Amino acid sequence: MSATQMGGSDVDIDLRRLAISVRERWRMILSVALLAGLAGFLFVYFSTPLYRAETRILIEARESAYTRTAGQGDGERPIFDDEGVTSQVEVIRSSDILRQVADDLGLSERSEFQASGLMVRLGLRTPDELMRDQQTIDIMREKLDVYRVENSRVIVIRFSSLDRQLAADVPNAIADAYIEEQRAAKLLSNEDATGWLAPEIADLRDRVRDAEAAVAAFRADTGLLIGQNNSTLTSQQLSELSSELSRVRASRSQAESRAEGVRQALETGGSLEAVPEVLNSSVVQRLREREGQLQAEIADLSTTLLDNHPRLRGLRSQLADISNRVREEARTVLVSLENEALAAQRVEARLQGELDALKATSATAGSEEVELRALEREATAQRELLESYLTRFREASARGDRNYLPVDARVFARATPPVSSYYPRLVPIVGAAFAGSLLIMIIGTLLGELFSGRAMRPAPQASRAEPVPHLAMPAAASMDTPEGETPLDLSVQTAAAHLIATDAARAVFLSPEGEEASTASVMVARELADAGIRVLYLDLTVSGTPSSYMLESRIYTGITNLLAAEAQFTETIHGDLYSDCHVIPVGTAEARRAMRAADRLPIILTSLTTAYDIVVIECGPTQIDGLRRVMGQATEILIGAIDGQDHRVEKIARSLFEAGYGEAMRVVPTAPLERDASRTVA
Repeated sequence: MSATQMGGSDVDIDLRRLAISVRERWRMILSVALLAGLAGFLFVYFSTPLYRAETRILIEARESAYTRTAGQGDGERPIFDDEGVTSQVEVIRSSDILRQVADDLGLSERSEFQASGLMVRLGLRTPDELMRDQQTIDIMREKLDVYRVENSRVIVIRFSSLDRQLAADVPNAIADAYIEEQRAAKLLSNEDATGWLAPEIADLRDRVRDAEAAVAAFRADTGLLIGQNNSTLTSQQLSELSSELSRVRASRSQAESRAEGVRQALETGGSLEAVPEVLNSSVVQRLREREGQLQAEIADLSTTLLDNHPRLRGLRSQLADISNRVREEARTVLVSLENEALAAQRVEARLQGELDALKATSATAGSEEVELRALEREATAQRELLESYLTRFREASARGDRNYLPVDARVFARATPPVSSYYPRLVPIVGAAFAGSLLIMIIGTLLGELFSGRAMRPAPQASRAEPVPHLAMPAAASMDTPEGETPLDLSVQTAAAHLIATDAARAVFLSPEGEEASTASVMVARELADAGIRVLYLDLTVSGTPSSYMLESRIYTGITNLLAAEAQFTETIHGDLYSDCHVIPVGTAEARRAMRAADRLPIILTSLTTAYDIVVIECGPTQIDGLRRVMGQATEILIGAIDGQDHRVEKIARSLFEAGYGEAMRVVPTAPLERDASRTVA
């Protein structure tokens, strides 16, 4: 049984005694809880029920596309931001609207909205004879809740009352009064606008008439004729000639720039492939296609023929001839571009002469046009202002005559008499009374036991230190071995125990004696799997012999397919026939293609190390330089050997030591690898 230690190390809390104390007093605890629940029930039964209903108003523009004022801009539209909606909440709560609703529904005559005599005597309420209507409004505010729904333009009007019908009538009446007040405010604003616009329109008519007469008289005196776009004929011709001259100049400049680019490429002997004008030539395109064909033929023949072969020399001669023909075509393109630039230059000179002559003609009429434009601007401004005022006056008059003044709000959910009261609620109150009293009694009982000391007991003293668990190495690992010296020649069982003890993440095996020596890595992987370790065996040999001991055949997708992006991880991992070990064989992909992606091998090994406890990698008789791709954190290097004294084993061990990998352990299998059916995993 667990206990919580208190104070020092000599006293503990006896949880068993606490549980017994609660069990012994369960009748009293339950009785008190039931009495509290009964008291809650009586409170609910004798309490006066309160009903609550709500009305919802949406603040939105009520104008349609057909009735909206023609000149109405964004600044004149209703503001529906957070401040605007919040302001409407305060309007709904205003005393004027509440007073109107109280008068319409006769709330001051109801006892629910009258202050009690006791509160009046205590000074908490104003006497009836002084401000009875203010008392009604204050009580209405206490029962009223007006708020805006978060992140919306919806306003909720909620009201509670002893009468379920009144709980629905009051919010509906407040919403109707708010809508009518907004409509009245719009009507007053419309009347003010029409009263101000009428005299302004009469004055503007006279000013527009005088301004237009002045324009007509000045034009008759000066003889300035008007062409298209309300401009003089001279100005119109100048504009057209200027536009045409700009276009011709741009065309000439572009032709000269293109010609200069081709000329520089020809003179400097640069690549013509960067010149768009040359590349766009159909002749050059055909020559480039022929050049590509010749290069492909030269590449194909270079693999079988010598460089001085007549066929290769002929093809290279044709390739050089194509380059010369491309440059000839580039010179033709250059001549064409230069002719185009000269033609544009002649047109430019002609247009410039016509433009100069027209400028001399229009210079005499410049001062008169300036005065004419000033008169026209004045007349246009007066006319536009008059038209704007007339439009607004007609719209305002029409709205007033037809009484069409839509309010920017609408009631979309009216309150209905509630079916049940919201206070008091039987189940929550009774449940809270029962659960609260039950919890209080249990806590009180536990505290009483703790304070009385009956729930305390002496803490047990530790008599001896707990033994430290360790992973014992097999006897073979320590037999005849001097203290402090790690044996170099290990059995399969000893090697597996060493990998477990060192918490190795990768075990890299080298087999310098050939395929028969690779059985050591297979046996170590199976030994680790039999010990309950999640093991993955990765075969990186050329022949794939080690993984064939573990699978039915060598025709399996494996690491080469993964490197060549021909398979996914799940498609390359297979199960060992005789253990729980997982195997990734060599695979069926082309070795040359897989070696192009050899840089992905460290990433693959990192992923496998994350998914498995240990990854056993068989590298075969590889070179020391190839180990860098398979090394990582917590990596052990082992040598699979048939004869530990073989010169190849000695050589690879010495090479590992010289390369900085330290003394490599040699794993010598004591028995040949067999496919024992008794080890088949169920």
